[in-house]
Amino acid sequence: MLRERLGLLSVKDGCAPQGQCGCCTVLVDGEPRVACVTPVGRVAGRSVVTIEGLDPAARDGLAQAFLATGGSQCGFCTPGIIMRASGGRVRDLDRALAAHLCRCTGWRTVYDALTLPDASADARPRTREVEPETRPRTREVEPAARPRTRDLAAAARRAALEGGVAQAVGADVPLGGAPFADDTAPRDALVAVPLPPGSDADALDAAGLRWVVGPSLAAARAAAGKVQGRRTTVEEVPPLWPYLGPCPPGGVRLATSWVEPAYLEPDASWCEPGGEPASPYENGGAFGGKLRSAAPAAARALADQLGEAVRVVYSREDVVRLGPKRPPMAATAEWRDGRVQIDGVVARGGLAAFARGGPSAYRLEVGEQWRESAVTGPPVGTDARASGLAERAVLVEGALDAAGIDRTALTDLTSLLDACVLTPSGASAGARVHIDPGTGALQRVEIRVAAGDPLDETVLRSYAIGAAHMALGWVCTESLTVDPVTGEVHDLTIRSFGIIRAKDMPPVDMEIVDDLREPRAGSSDAVFAAVAAAAWNTLARAEGERPDTFPARRTRAACRLRR
Repeated sequence: MLRERLGLLSVKDGCAPQGQCGCCTVLVDGEPRVACVTPVGRVAGRSVVTIEGLDPAARDGLAQAFLATGGSQCGFCTPGIIMRASGGRVRDLDRALAAHLCRCTGWRTVYDALTLPDASADARPRTREVEPETRPRTREVEPAARPRTRDLAAAARRAALEGGVAQAVGADVPLGGAPFADDTAPRDALVAVPLPPGSDADALDAAGLRWVVGPSLAAARAAAGKVQGRRTTVEEVPPLWPYLGPCPPGGVRLATSWVEPAYLEPDASWCEPGGEPASPYENGGAFGGKLRSAAPAAARALADQLGEAVRVVYSREDVVRLGPKRPPMAATAEWRDGRVQIDGVVARGGLAAFARGGPSAYRLEVGEQWRESAVTGPPVGTDARASGLAERAVLVEGALDAAGIDRTALTDLTSLLDACVLTPSGASAGARVHIDPGTGALQRVEIRVAAGDPLDETVLRSYAIGAAHMALGWVCTESLTVDPVTGEVHDLTIRSFGIIRAKDMPPVDMEIVDDLREPRAGSSDAVFAAVAAAAWNTLARAEGERPDTFPARRTRAACRLRR
């Protein structure tokens, strides 16, 4: 009703009708409610308020707070979070944010935004000079309420360097005002949805898939016979586990599972006959997950076939079934004769991510032998955040750690902490992960980044924390259960992906190394890889035994995060 009939596009559809992402939160008689699972009949005669109906001063104050702290990147999830914060009864932020998902920011900047002393103030981050004795001067970035002028064009440039596509930075973005593809579509356009598995509905062929077309989103989904997503109770098994050889003496071994990119905005596009289709990653790169989406090609082909404007809209279940996954792999690594030797196998279609190589953070030789193997399952892509780079970094750092090698003698990079990663662009990041040895609780993450001119420290910090959050999830909790015979994905609800919850994300200490070079792209890729490697090594020390699968399900840290 709100989006399709009334055109209130601040109410985002991230999982409808699963009711699990919080992007469509509104106020019903002043109380937060998830709109996608609330029948219209239930609110008859009651007050329903969206962002458009909030008090302008309160709304704009919250928007400024999110802008000031970097609590919003693409801006898809923040309208729902702002609506919940506007409900007037948020006494426990952990509990309030449990109803929401944010994939971009890593949550710490969201907490910063919601706890500013005066959310309506023109708050800005401040920088505090740190004078370490053994490393070059760095700037530790902290959220605070001290006003400071920012260049939002420079902030947008840093966001584009990190996300890979153009991204707006401004006070309208946290309110849902970014130009998302489905929000810009004509509301009277025909709507096309992918034909679900097992459906016998009438469908049209386009972009290698079959599509059901209707006069509205509800009609198209009804005709297609959309099946509600589910969550399996069957534990996932890394698909290439059978290919994993024994651990080399003094070395490491690792097998990774299927994981979902889990970007919040489902794939969407639209096109007029003879026109250019809207980009499905108009205001955010979806961590590489949409770069090869079928949505734009399908929108163009269907519009030309039907002679009318066509919206292509994925459901959450469609995203999981059709979207490319990070290539699972299984490998061993060991320090041998002054070099690290990696031997591994990767799911077919993913070898390019591992074969493209890249610079090393260390002065050492890395020998790699990778081969592909056919794996039954969802599509595999090579564009996921730090794909190949992170797996290589984890294995190298694991081999060095297992052999007790002193890394400080192997690198001149000032970003070095417990793990260090250098990207092809020249950005580097170091990371250290602290885990309570008694309880297994994640206590703190340290990150040090060198990315040339930061352009905007708030954006750089937000991306780095988001990458750390995703890396910790990859190591500890995230996976998809996939039928090894049919390749069917069994985990189709957004809460089944294992994303670390807001309350479980530890504080992050971020330092930016003074770097006079030109701005470097992809520092968040380096952070993702460095945090993953540091977390794996820390788990090995905390547990007394190195987990040989991602997610590391049986460690105390992973068990705490899943509770």
